[in-house]
Amino acid sequence: MWIAHNWNDFEVLDCSNGEKLERWGDYYLVRPDPQAIWSTPRKNPKWKTRDASYSRSNTGGGAWNKSKLPERWTVDYKDLTFNIKPMNFKHTGLFPEQAANWDYAMDKIRNAGRPIKVLNLFAYTGGATVACLKAGASVTHVDAAKGMVAWAKENAQSSGVIDRPVRWIVEDCAKFVEREIRRGNKYDAIIMDPPSYGRGPGGEVWKLEENLWPFVELVSKVLSDDPLFVIISSYTTGLSPSVLTYIAESIFTKKYGCGHAESRELGLPVKDTGLVLPCGSACHWEK
Repeated sequence: MWIAHNWNDFEVLDCSNGEKLERWGDYYLVRPDPQAIWSTPRKNPKWKTRDASYSRSNTGGGAWNKSKLPERWTVDYKDLTFNIKPMNFKHTGLFPEQAANWDYAMDKIRNAGRPIKVLNLFAYTGGATVACLKAGASVTHVDAAKGMVAWAKENAQSSGVIDRPVRWIVEDCAKFVEREIRRGNKYDAIIMDPPSYGRGPGGEVWKLEENLWPFVELVSKVLSDDPLFVIISSYTTGLSPSVLTYIAESIFTKKYGCGHAESRELGLPVKDTGLVLPCGSACHWEK
């Protein structure tokens, strides 16, 4: 498992009965988590004195009780700064477990010894984008949601990398990659964190189990002749790390005649128990 254990401004304090207790900077949140199926005692007093909680509705969806929270605040990860804003469907605008992928990408870029062009697909609020910019790469950031791209720009500004070489693209990821193929544009590193289910701006339906294989095949066509790495992340509970390895080896290793994929679960340490909360999977492929 790759564990995001280098956080100071974020921590999971406890998790039980489908929820997790977290600290985001100075604020304590309780949010649903489908992985926390165990029923362990909730001894931490912050379960009751939390600053905000998200409760699911019996009819679907849910709502925040966040009267003690500001509209927004920031948290730091190493030398990166992210803007946190509780939003619909329990999210805060950041997935802290992804820090394990940021560390991997930053290390590869800093030690590449050459300029690196990164394509970040389904790029959300730009955690990987600002990490790669900070490490010295140029980045093309692509997401179908205009609001998420605007939020990513805020994170780039807060992290001090807004003036570095970055393209902000609001578009369906598959359509953008198809256009890049026609243009002949190539990238040395590709990062993708596709949703389990989603709709593009034109109503396009995305289902991970059906679309991931053809999408990764498509993306392989914009990878340069001397690629540095590919990262594929998945939060879909039914998709094992081995599936991501199989896809990456079948597409990228076959294409280049060499290479290696390693996939593991992503996890966050739980302070009160000393255990690790699983948070999906990731695959790292490199030539």
